[in-house]
Amino acid sequence: MQARPDFRTMTTGVRLSLCAVLAGAGFFFTTVPSASAEEGMRSGMTCGMGISAAKAGLGAAAVTPQPTQASSQSAQPATDSPPTKVPMPPGPAPEGMVWITGGEFWMGAEEFPDAQPWHRVSVDGFWMDKTEVTNDQFAKFVKATKYVTVAEQAPRPEDFPGAPPENLVAGSVVFSPPDHPVKLNNHFQWWSYVKGANWRHPEGPNSTIKDRGNYPVVHIAYQDALAYAKWAGKRVPTEAEFEFAQRGGLEKKPYAWGDELKPGGKFMANTFQGHFPEKNTKEDGHERAAPVASFPPNKYGLYDMAGNVWEWTSDWYRHDYYQTLVSQGPLARNPQGPVDSLDPSEPGVKKKVHRGGSFLCTDQYCARYIAGGRGKGEPDTGTNHVGFRLVRDAR
Repeated sequence: MQARPDFRTMTTGVRLSLCAVLAGAGFFFTTVPSASAEEGMRSGMTCGMGISAAKAGLGAAAVTPQPTQASSQSAQPATDSPPTKVPMPPGPAPEGMVWITGGEFWMGAEEFPDAQPWHRVSVDGFWMDKTEVTNDQFAKFVKATKYVTVAEQAPRPEDFPGAPPENLVAGSVVFSPPDHPVKLNNHFQWWSYVKGANWRHPEGPNSTIKDRGNYPVVHIAYQDALAYAKWAGKRVPTEAEFEFAQRGGLEKKPYAWGDELKPGGKFMANTFQGHFPEKNTKEDGHERAAPVASFPPNKYGLYDMAGNVWEWTSDWYRHDYYQTLVSQGPLARNPQGPVDSLDPSEPGVKKKVHRGGSFLCTDQYCARYIAGGRGKGEPDTGTNHVGFRLVRDAR
C-alpha cells in the first residue's frame, strides 16, 4: 500500500482578490502570510484556495463571525425509528442517472481537520447523475431558457465600491500557472481573473468548448447549478449524499476505489502530476479537465467522483460542523448541513461545500480527491475547475 502524506502539516495562504483587479491594482496582492498565519489556516487548504475573495468588497470591513448555531439538520439517536429506505430502484432510471440505495456509513477523513471526527450518517435512497453535467447538457438548458450565468454578467458597482467602471466587466477566475517554481503560500501566482472567461470560454475569450461537448461544464456559480437543477427537475446533492455515493459502499477507504491511489500503477482519476503549480506532466493523460467518464466508475457506477472538477453541494461550509453532528447523537439522519457558514481562514465569507477534488489536486498541496475531503467556495463564484452533478429523490 502506498503511504499517504500527513496533510495536517501542510500549509495554506492568502486568497486571490478579484476585487483588487476590478479596482485597478497593478498586482493582486503582495503580502505573503507569516508562518504562524499559515499554521492557523491548515484546515482550510484546498487547490481552490485563493479564489473566494474574487467577490469580496475591496477594503470592506471584516465581518465578525457569528457564534456557532445549532444545525437545522436532523441528527437523531440511533434508537429512533429507522429512516425510510427504498432498497430497489423505484422505477425505471431517469436518463443518465443511477439509483443509490440509502444506508448508513462512516463519514469523514483522518487526513483533514475539517473532516473530523469520523461519525455515523444515514441517508435515504436517491438517483444521482452518472457523470458531471457536461457542456452539451448545459447548452441545451441555455438554449431552452436563455439563461445567462453569473460569469457572463458584469459585476455590479455596488458590490465593488471604488472600482473603475471600465474594470467592471464580465469574467471569471482561471488557473494560470507560472512558468517557474513558486512558494505555495501565495495563491496569487496561479489564479487570474480573466475577462470574458465563462462556461463557453473556459480559459478566456480566445478559448472555446467546440469539440468539448462531453467535458464537464465549468465556471458555474451555485445559483447557476440551482437554475439548471430546477429546469431538469433535480436538485444539488447534500454533502452527506455525495460522500455516501462517492465511497460506493467502501467503509473508511481513502479513495473512492479502495486503498491505493494507483492500484497496479493505473490512474483512477484526473489529478495533478509533476510539480505544482508550474509543471503538470500529464501522466494521467490530461492537463486540465478531462471528458467525463474518462476513468473507471466506482462500485455504484458513478464516474469522476474524485478529481476532474470540484462539485457543488447544498451544504453551507463550517470547519467544525462534524463536531456539531457528533454532539447531537450517535447517528445523523439525512444531514442538511449547518444553518450558517464559517471558514476560520476567511471569517465573514459565506461558502458552500465543494466535493470530489479536481484536476489541480496533488499530494504536494491539496489531496482532496481523498474520499471525505472537503472543499469550499463562495456561492456566486465559479472557476475553471468547478462544476456540478445533480440528484433526484425517489418518486
